[in-house]
Amino acid sequence: MTGLGHIAFRELISHFKGCGLLFSEMCSAKALPYENRYTSSVFKWRDEEASSLVCQIFGHDPTIMAAAAGRIENEGFFGVDINFGCSVADICRRGGGAELLKTPALAVNIVTAVRKAVSVPLFVKFRTGWTDDPQPASDLAKRFEDAGADALTFHPRVAPDRRSRPPKWEYIGNIKQSVSIPVFGNGDVFDINDCKRMFDISGCDGIALGRIAVAQPWVFSAWINGFTPEADIHMECALRTADLLEKYYEPTRAVKLFKDFAKYFMASFKFGHTLYNRLCRADSMDIIKENIHIVFHNTPELASRPNMNMFTG
Repeated sequence: MTGLGHIAFRELISHFKGCGLLFSEMCSAKALPYENRYTSSVFKWRDEEASSLVCQIFGHDPTIMAAAAGRIENEGFFGVDINFGCSVADICRRGGGAELLKTPALAVNIVTAVRKAVSVPLFVKFRTGWTDDPQPASDLAKRFEDAGADALTFHPRVAPDRRSRPPKWEYIGNIKQSVSIPVFGNGDVFDINDCKRMFDISGCDGIALGRIAVAQPWVFSAWINGFTPEADIHMECALRTADLLEKYYEPTRAVKLFKDFAKYFMASFKFGHTLYNRLCRADSMDIIKENIHIVFHNTPELASRPNMNMFTG
């Protein structure tokens, strides 16, 4: 969710309500102790969201990760999330994310160090590993629990397989059976039936949504509170997102972040690629807003499920 789970998007989600906890986009543990919340591109939040916001960090040094977690606790966040799940090449080259699943002892040491540094809830996100065998992940889940993790978020894919194959939701059940702490499932939950099936197959305690929340920012309210969107919901969300990005970011970055958001947002539509190109053929937010009115004026036809080819990154 890097470039997607930012302060503007979280405010959009909060507008619709229904979400239990929100997680920030990944923050570098090395940089975090020195970040200024008013100028940082990622370590930025609203005071009113801090009590239900978990700050996600990545890194490979236990001492540095512990220092970052201490800053997060001091700022009043609900909790800290250690990311051992990201398989993006740049993060893995830097020794973070899923790369740490190759060195389980170091991953456990990081959890131990962070646990000693903070008293707020500690989450750990990880995935199957680098081979399609759920047993090492189950063993590691127990070690994370013993090291002090309060909850786990598990994505049942191997690290080299970004999203080319379906996640194996039954592996979430293996993790659930290995620990006594809550386990949240993650991966390819795109409608309410997917949500119910993940619960049924895995027995997980909750579900972490990512890409579908960008495509449908009202999804939590719809599934939890029975919210029914009006026909103009997509135009409303696109315009609100543009306004919020302008509120929190300088113009060039705001435009870039809107285009990142739009690629996922437009995945809900038939001919989403074409609509995305029409929407984002712009170098200023004023033109983007004009495009929003043009693209959504005639209410484009929705796809039955999101276009997976647009759900990249």
